[in-house]
Amino acid sequence: MDTLAHGLWGGLSGRALSGKNRRVSVVKSFLWGVFPDLFAFTIPILFLLWNIFFGDMPISSWPPPSPHVEPSQGSLPFSSLVNTLYNISHSFFIFGTIFGLVYLFTKRLPLEMFGWFLHILLDIPTHSYQFFPTPFLWPFSDFKIDGISWGVLWFMILNYSLLLLFYAVIKLRERK
Repeated sequence: MDTLAHGLWGGLSGRALSGKNRRVSVVKSFLWGVFPDLFAFTIPILFLLWNIFFGDMPISSWPPPSPHVEPSQGSLPFSSLVNTLYNISHSFFIFGTIFGLVYLFTKRLPLEMFGWFLHILLDIPTHSYQFFPTPFLWPFSDFKIDGISWGVLWFMILNYSLLLLFYAVIKLRERK
């Protein structure tokens, strides 16, 4: 799924987890929803842009080869970094470990972090082997699911229509 949609679904998760006794920040839930992709791609993209504008990489090298190409097959030098960061940020085990550590140190459930959990969960069926299949069992298994591509038009329309519907329902309920 695309990063913006992850943030919007994360925001909805924050809204859904809020109750009378507990207020969950929608903004923080949104940010945790986009976190896995930002973690995996920000440093490499900044490196790429720096290299294009101030280094010796010609703009004709952009875009990089398809992400399913292994780094050893001649892709850009940071592709192994992207794959490693992607594995880390899209693993249920890593999420659970960090969630648990935050809970231990703060003594409160960091419910906003469920935006991250939801990100991984939504990526599993919406990424194909052709474009960053989700390593949700990493580092214990390389098992991945060959899902549908989130970039196909019908899915994008369905996804954003559902988001619009849910946000509209929330707004209508707030007005009452």
